[in-house]
Amino acid sequence: MKKLILNLFLFTGSIGVYAQDAVDYQIPPQAMADLLLAKPTPGVSIDGKAEWMLLSNRNSYASVEELAMPEYRIAGLRINPNNYSPSRQVFVNSFSIKNIKSGKTTVVTGVPSPLYAGNISWSPDEKKISFTNTTQKGVDLYTIDVATQKAVKINKGALNVVLGGGISWLNNATLLYRIATKPASLAPPKPLMPKGPTVQQNLGKAAPSVTYQDLIKSPYDEQLFEFYATSQLVKNTGGVEIPIGKPAIYAGVSTSPDKNYLMLRTIRKPFSYLVAAGGFPSTISITDLNGKLVKEIIKLPSSEGTPSGYDNTQNVARGYDWRDDEPATITWAEPLDSGLIKKQVDYHDAVYALSAPFTGQPKELFKTQTRFRGISWGDATLALVQEGLRSKQTVRINRYNPSTGALETLIERNQTDAYNDPGSPVTTKNKYGRQVIQVLENGTKLLMNNTAGSSAKGDLPFLAKFDLNTKKNDILWRSAEGTYEVVSDVLDANKLVLLTRKESQKDVPNYYIKNLMLRIADQPITSFTNPYPLLTGVSKEKISYKRADGVDLTGDLYLPKGYDKAKDGPLPVLLWAYPREFNSASDAAQIRGSKDRFTTISWASPIYWVTQGYAVLDNAEMPIVAAADKKPNDTFVDQLKLNAEAAINKLSEMGVGDKNRMAVGGHSYGAFMTANLLAHTGLFKAGIARSGAYNRTLTPFGFQNEERTYWDAPQLYYEMSPFSYANKIKTPLLLIHGDSDNNPGTYPINSERLFAAIKGFGGTTRFVFLPYESHSYAGKENILHMLWEMNTWLDKYVKNAK
Repeated sequence: MKKLILNLFLFTGSIGVYAQDAVDYQIPPQAMADLLLAKPTPGVSIDGKAEWMLLSNRNSYASVEELAMPEYRIAGLRINPNNYSPSRQVFVNSFSIKNIKSGKTTVVTGVPSPLYAGNISWSPDEKKISFTNTTQKGVDLYTIDVATQKAVKINKGALNVVLGGGISWLNNATLLYRIATKPASLAPPKPLMPKGPTVQQNLGKAAPSVTYQDLIKSPYDEQLFEFYATSQLVKNTGGVEIPIGKPAIYAGVSTSPDKNYLMLRTIRKPFSYLVAAGGFPSTISITDLNGKLVKEIIKLPSSEGTPSGYDNTQNVARGYDWRDDEPATITWAEPLDSGLIKKQVDYHDAVYALSAPFTGQPKELFKTQTRFRGISWGDATLALVQEGLRSKQTVRINRYNPSTGALETLIERNQTDAYNDPGSPVTTKNKYGRQVIQVLENGTKLLMNNTAGSSAKGDLPFLAKFDLNTKKNDILWRSAEGTYEVVSDVLDANKLVLLTRKESQKDVPNYYIKNLMLRIADQPITSFTNPYPLLTGVSKEKISYKRADGVDLTGDLYLPKGYDKAKDGPLPVLLWAYPREFNSASDAAQIRGSKDRFTTISWASPIYWVTQGYAVLDNAEMPIVAAADKKPNDTFVDQLKLNAEAAINKLSEMGVGDKNRMAVGGHSYGAFMTANLLAHTGLFKAGIARSGAYNRTLTPFGFQNEERTYWDAPQLYYEMSPFSYANKIKTPLLLIHGDSDNNPGTYPINSERLFAAIKGFGGTTRFVFLPYESHSYAGKENILHMLWEMNTWLDKYVKNAK
């Protein structure tokens, strides 16, 4: 018997070793590690007069140990239970201020060490800058005196930023923010014995729901959410904190333009188990600056009842906001179609307003023919109203005259039509300190800033004058070919003095002051150096090609330093992509991006492999185009094949890509694409799928831009799920997923189950579960190991493929 037990132990042990290859953290090749850990150039924030510049430095990545700090996941939030703040943040670790005229840069003093700064904001007169510093015990608020470059702590109570920063300047001397009402140590303890089972019910009301993660799951979660989300609103003048009203769960706090009123959105019970905190029942109310109630505007229900379909909405008011060009007027929208976009009505939304003292009847401002999306305010005679339909990919910009009520369409286009995007209106501060539309030439023209500037020659950002009468753009300035220059700010709209950010393939992005009227030489105000010298000599080219049905495609091709195709021959290829849906083939064929941008490296980039002897085709276009009378996804898999075949053929024809050594990869929806290509084609030697969703029945009320439910189109959900075809995935597939993925739909179980299915059918696969990682990866050790895994996989199955 002892011998039998020993044999069983040895047998099961050998199976365990074969099934699980547990390894310590590994390091990729040095060049890849150096690129990942290169210190990024500082963040830049410049005052409106271009006198002072705040430079913010960040570390590249946190350690996994930092990610492993205590965390509660409730109500769609991730909370550090020790300090009333989100558990996952990216922090600034040093500040310096530059006087642009003198060129002198000074490190800000008085900041804590180490510094974990966030929530940065300039005061209205731009003489001070506020920021928060997060420690393990709490969040503090500091202000920097710009002239002296000194910081001081101003809060008495620890801040509560669980539901967002919520920090704003009331005036040049006063800040509004929320503080914790109790020490974190008093959080309710988890009972060993629950009061009873967790019970949910529905009494006949339709309540379709997106597959959110980290939701409330028990009465104890409800207690925790109420404890951590409750805060006290205060105003701080000269370091003195004065409470405003009573503690509440503040989901939003905004000040009227005249600074006499507050609009508060407070969350109330019952808390939902189906949606995140942003969809909980809430109350919109108006108070004075002391917290005295002026008017309760509305009690909003939970968003659980929102009908499925991207253009549908609840049959309640939504979008409460202040009108920026009046002292104290609130606006909101209400559906005229019961929230159902397919209902045959002349107008689908109406927008209303109510002015202080909020005792009269609401006034209807205008109606929209499609779904209302928002207003940009100008003055008494001008506002821009945006409406559109996500399902049809349409957008319309209307000119609204608040004085007459007239509504006139200025621009109407497909939102995927990048070539005809006019840009966004330049804004300026009005007498209330609010950003409103800048008008020129007696109110007849607007300045439009297009920070993409898509064209047949690639992205060339531009600044234009838009004539409100002719409804046409006149381009005043456009980025020169061979560079990529974007207008970061308009410093003087009348004299056309601009702040721009310019880069090229060889030149790291830097900031300049440009004068279009005087046409003098641009004034450089930063001199950042290349953080990636290892990429010097790497070639980048935007290539164009056609798929078999005639749709034009593009991609960004990177080739190794010193590569000579005549001498070195075709290279192994890593093709990296992310599918996107289009209702128009012509829109899908438009060129997006620029070959003239400086190459930067993030953790997610595939460009690392150009240092390892691969040709990398990044941003390979994978459009999914609607055929006549069909939805884009009706032919999803067939179009993926066409896109992939076209890219492979192009690289082969160019002589730079080895058709027999091709790999495909992607993150999130790109991972979904990768698994589908491996399930339905034999085009690739290997695939890499990171943090994807592979079984669409787990997202039954829609996904990506697919608004049909599983019950509307069960066959579509089956056919689009690579999990359905796991038995056909024989090409080696590397699956990587963060074990704490917070993205709706991409539950880690997707990768677990796909791995088990491929394994069950004898496929070649490996599953890497990264500890403490969300949908985007943040831990240094995890990312380095991820690069090692990917590189090892590519070398084995692609570069050195037999």
